[in-house]
Amino acid sequence: MPAFPYSTTSTSTSTPTAVAVPPALALPVIEAAFPRKLHAYWPELQEKTRGWLLEKRLMPADKVEQHADGLRYTDLMAGYYLGAPDEVLQAVADYSAWFFLWDDRHDRDIVHGRPVAWRRLRRALHTALDAPQEHLHHPDALVAGFADSVLRLYSFLPGTWNARFARHFHAVIDAYDREFHNRSEGVVPPVEEYLALRRLTFAHWIWTDLLEPSAGCELPDAVRKNPAYRRPALLSQEFAAWYNDLCSLPKEIAGDEVHNLGISLVKHEGLSLEEAIAEIRRRIEECIAEFLVAEQDALRFADTLANGTVRGKELSSAVRACVGNMRNWFSSVYWFHHESGRYMVDSWDDRSTPPYVNNEAAGEK
Repeated sequence: MPAFPYSTTSTSTSTPTAVAVPPALALPVIEAAFPRKLHAYWPELQEKTRGWLLEKRLMPADKVEQHADGLRYTDLMAGYYLGAPDEVLQAVADYSAWFFLWDDRHDRDIVHGRPVAWRRLRRALHTALDAPQEHLHHPDALVAGFADSVLRLYSFLPGTWNARFARHFHAVIDAYDREFHNRSEGVVPPVEEYLALRRLTFAHWIWTDLLEPSAGCELPDAVRKNPAYRRPALLSQEFAAWYNDLCSLPKEIAGDEVHNLGISLVKHEGLSLEEAIAEIRRRIEECIAEFLVAEQDALRFADTLANGTVRGKELSSAVRACVGNMRNWFSSVYWFHHESGRYMVDSWDDRSTPPYVNNEAAGEK
């Protein structure tokens, strides 16, 4: 079975295959300048993540059977964290699948007006993040699955990395809470406020943190916070978040969402929907161009770290690996949005109710 049976590119040949990207979403620079790659572990990754979802009761068996592979969550991670040890990629992929399911529960709690259930879940996640071992058998499968994935992620690097990951994800949980209240009250945040919130709800620094266990090396603050490293890391994540906004705009309008760059531009900048789409594209294309410059700065920075010592060589190699995967994020995100059933709104029976979600009031149980 080919890794990307519906792609316009292939990992083994350059022969085009089936998926045609809609013109409004096509980015020729990504297709030309960001070759698509895939971790060799992908087939096993897909199978094991599917099994993990069943084992942890995170999706009903019929949903796993009908939708898990088509959602392509493992494809996204296998195209991003290249070079990661298999066990690291597996932990990251399971955590990523969990993240999408958490996002779905958050959405359903809003749609069905379940603030009590959301507050209970939010508190449990904060607690499980700091003590995952104690929450492996939590009665809410979403909390237990989170604890399992976090505990595995915590096993790869020192406690200092774990503390940073926890700090970053506490902020993500709080940002999801702000989104809950905005959506419940119909508040569309202004553009700059939205962009700041989006960096948290998209978990920019979480996905960036996970570059380090993939490279097998915790980066010291002097490296990680250096603008030469931080800039391309941010740009890779901004691209992903903004391209997601562009692709998910029909889905989010159908679902009465308020958190989308296009929706903020229409509401607060007075743009028409067509003008807002053009502005998102402009920002995305500018982001790609800026990354190509920042990428070279980061590689030069990596060269300066190779100072003749063993540690210097290790850091230089790790930074190069991380920057290479920042680049991989562009193609992985791009093709994910055209292959995942998560964005195929026109194929759904109800455009406001994704077929892959558990639409029961599970959060109140």
